Amino acid sequence: MPDASEAPFVNELEVRGVVVGVFQENCWIIGNRRTREAICVDPGGQPDEILHLANEMGMAIKLIACSHAHIDHVLGVRAIQAQTGASFLLHAADLEILRTVPLSAQRFGLNAEAPPAPDATLDTVTKLEIDGLSLDVIHTPGHTPGSTCFYTNELLFSGDTLFQASIGRTDLPGGDHAQEMASIVDKLLLLPDETIVLPGHMDQTTIGHEREKNPFVRMELQARGRA
Repeated sequence: MPDASEAPFVNELEVRGVVVGVFQENCWIIGNRRTREAICVDPGGQPDEILHLANEMGMAIKLIACSHAHIDHVLGVRAIQAQTGASFLLHAADLEILRTVPLSAQRFGLNAEAPPAPDATLDTVTKLEIDGLSLDVIHTPGHTPGSTCFYTNELLFSGDTLFQASIGRTDLPGGDHAQEMASIVDKLLLLPDETIVLPGHMDQTTIGHEREKNPFVRMELQARGRA
C-alpha cells in the first residue's frame, strides 16, 4: 500500500495518495505547492476521503484524470466533480467500459451510479496541464484499450498497467497481453530507471527495479533478445 503521509516532493510538486474502496485502489492527488491547484488521478471510491486529503493538502482539484474506466478507478468521479467543478478526462477507447460501470458494479454486489461522460478525452491531448503543473499523457493499452499512464519529474502514475513485480490483468473484455507488454517495454521502460512508479494498487516501485526483477518484463525482454 502507498504511504500517504510520506509523499514524493520535487520542487513545487506535492503528491499524496489514499487507498479507497472495496478494491483497495490507490487514488493520487498531484498538486503544486505554490499555485495550490491539483490533479486527481483515479478517484475509485470514497470521494469524501479524497476531498478530505485534498483539503488537508490545501489543494483545489482542477482536473480528474482516470488511467482507465474499470469501476475501481472511476466510482468517485461524479461526486468529486460535483464538489469541485473539475474537468474529467478519460481515453476515448475506454468509453464503452465507462458506460457499463453500473452493470459491472452489480456483479460485485455494489450499487453505482453511472460516472459522467468525460469533458475531454486523453487521446486528444499530450499533457495534463493546470497552473504550475504538467503531466505527460502516455497511452498504454493492454489492461484496457484506453489505459493511460501519467508522467512528470520522474514520477509515473501507472494505473493498472505496471505493478511491483506484476502487471495489470488482461483477461477482462478489451484486455490484450501482447499489447500490454509492448506498452510497458516500448514506452514505460524508456523512462529513467530512477522513475518512481505509483500504481493503481499495492506498493510503489521504480522503473529500474521492474526492468530487473519483474518476471513478466524479464520474460518479454528475453523473448526480444534484450535480457
